[in-house]
Amino acid sequence: MADGRRRAFIGSFTAAGGPGIVTAEVDPGSGALTVLSSVQAVPDPSYLALAHDGETLYAVSETAEGTVAAYRVAGDKPEPVGRPVPVGGGGPTHLSLFAGHVLTANYGSGSVTAVPVHPDGGLARSASGVLRHTGAGPHTPRQQGPHAHQVQPDPSGRWAVSVDLGTESVRVCTLVDGALALYRETALRPGSGPRHLAFHPDGTQAYVVNELSPSVTVCRWDAAEGVLTPLSETPVLAGAPARDAYPSGIVTSPDGRFVWTATRGEDVLSVLAVQGEELRLVTTVHCGGHWPRALAASDGFLYVANERSGDVTWFAVDPLTGVPRRGGSIRVTAASCVALA
Repeated sequence: MADGRRRAFIGSFTAAGGPGIVTAEVDPGSGALTVLSSVQAVPDPSYLALAHDGETLYAVSETAEGTVAAYRVAGDKPEPVGRPVPVGGGGPTHLSLFAGHVLTANYGSGSVTAVPVHPDGGLARSASGVLRHTGAGPHTPRQQGPHAHQVQPDPSGRWAVSVDLGTESVRVCTLVDGALALYRETALRPGSGPRHLAFHPDGTQAYVVNELSPSVTVCRWDAAEGVLTPLSETPVLAGAPARDAYPSGIVTSPDGRFVWTATRGEDVLSVLAVQGEELRLVTTVHCGGHWPRALAASDGFLYVANERSGDVTWFAVDPLTGVPRRGGSIRVTAASCVALA
């Protein structure tokens, strides 16, 4: 940030009583969060992403209509930049920045959208292109049709990669004349239900957390050719869950030695060690709340948005073992994600 302070931006579900977008200051020594403000400009801002310069914050509105909004974040309270823009899809659950556009993954309609970004960080009044997914999977009713859950650029910045829980696949896309175009689609194991993907820092591997089967699929990533190749699959739990597990978030450590996942049905974080083209489950720890929906990692700390207990918990990570140790939490009703500046 311009004033040198670290901040965290927290999304929440306003329909469940959430405060909208919360801004918190981050203590660089302890990782502790202190709430500064909240703003309710759009309903259900469930996922947030910062522009590369850290001056503009973007938020989806996870509603049936589906919109995306931009905010200036120079001060302690985000200020809207223009009005929210329709994304041409229902239930957007994720967004990212790619080649001068904001990309949204629209879970309800099973599509991904590219919205142009103006030089001042504001958004064009209409989406420039919607790519609709097709297909289904064996798990009913969760896979009767497409459900795009995440879309993000690869580390090279050449490709946009979307993860679809409903079609059991990961799509590699390009941007052609402002519209997303499918380049290649990779099928994952039937019944796995891919949700989110995180790249290794060196850009040679990708890790897909599966929601319908509590596991992570390790994939080789060839940025030159835009090819994703599944290699192995590792459980995120030591034993079979007593009920549906619902894994959710996934992040990699900056040094590439560890992968962390969250599992909502078990209220745990899993620590996985990177061993070549495989992962090894090290341990699980309690998430510090209930229903961990999303993770964020930075500077030796891990942050968890616990949706149903309504808090964001921070952990200090042991640099040798990768195991998180709880530091504290702040109250954020219906917390859904954390974006770190």
